[in-house]
Amino acid sequence: MIRKLAAPLVCRVNSTRLYGKPLQRIDIESGLSVLDYIIELLKMQDVISDLVLGVSDHPGNKPFHKAAQKHGLISVTGREDDVLGRSIKAVEAADGTDAFNITTESPFIYYPLIEQAWEIHCANDNDVTGVDTLPDGSGFSIFSMRAWEIAYREGGLRHRGDTSSYIRENISNFKVETLEAPKAVQRPDIRLTVDYPEDLILCRDVYEKFKDQAPLIPLGDIVAYIDSNVDLQRLVAPYVLDPKLY
Repeated sequence: MIRKLAAPLVCRVNSTRLYGKPLQRIDIESGLSVLDYIIELLKMQDVISDLVLGVSDHPGNKPFHKAAQKHGLISVTGREDDVLGRSIKAVEAADGTDAFNITTESPFIYYPLIEQAWEIHCANDNDVTGVDTLPDGSGFSIFSMRAWEIAYREGGLRHRGDTSSYIRENISNFKVETLEAPKAVQRPDIRLTVDYPEDLILCRDVYEKFKDQAPLIPLGDIVAYIDSNVDLQRLVAPYVLDPKLY
C-alpha cells in the first residue's frame, strides 16, 4: 500500500483565552497570520502531500475557508467540539493514510525531523510517531488513520475534543515511537505556542528577530534568543506546562 501523509489543520475562532488564535497576526506590518506562517512552512515539507483545513461549523469561522482558498487548499467543516472528527474528515478529503498532527496556534515547529519521523513511521508500521521534550508548541506527531479510527470508534465524547487523549490513555494498545531531538532544543520549559496574549507578544518578537529566515527559522536559534531575553521568559512564565506527549 502506498502511504500518503496529509496535514489536517483544525481551526476555530472561539477560545476562552485568546479569540481567533490561528488568525492572529505574527507579523502585524505584512498581515501574516500564525496560520499563514504554518501553511508556508508545511508546504515546504516534501513528505507532506496535502494540507487540509478542518473548520468548525460554528458562526464566525468563514475566514478560515477564505484562508484555505488564498493558499489553494481544501477546507472541510465539522462540529466544533469534535476535533478528532474534523481531523479525520480533513485527512480523508486528501485520501491520506496518515496524519501529520500539530495545533494551528503553534508556528515554530521543529521541521528538521519531519522527514525522518515519516520514514520511521512507515518502516516500523507505527500507530504514532512523535517528537517529544521540545518547547511547548514545537513538537509534532504522525498518526496512522487506523489509530485515529479506533480512537474515534472506541473513545467517548470527551476523547473527541483532541486528537490523542484516547491513545495516551490506552497507549499499551498502540505502537508508539518517540524520536529524540538534539539536546539544544530539548526545552519543554519554553513556550512557543499562541494560547494567551502574552504568548502572541513573545512569538511576534521571535518572528521579528528572525523573519529574514522565515519560515525555516532554526529552533536552536529561537531557544538561544529566548534564553538571552529574561523579559520574554517572564512574560509567559505563568503558563509554562513542561508538557510531555507520550
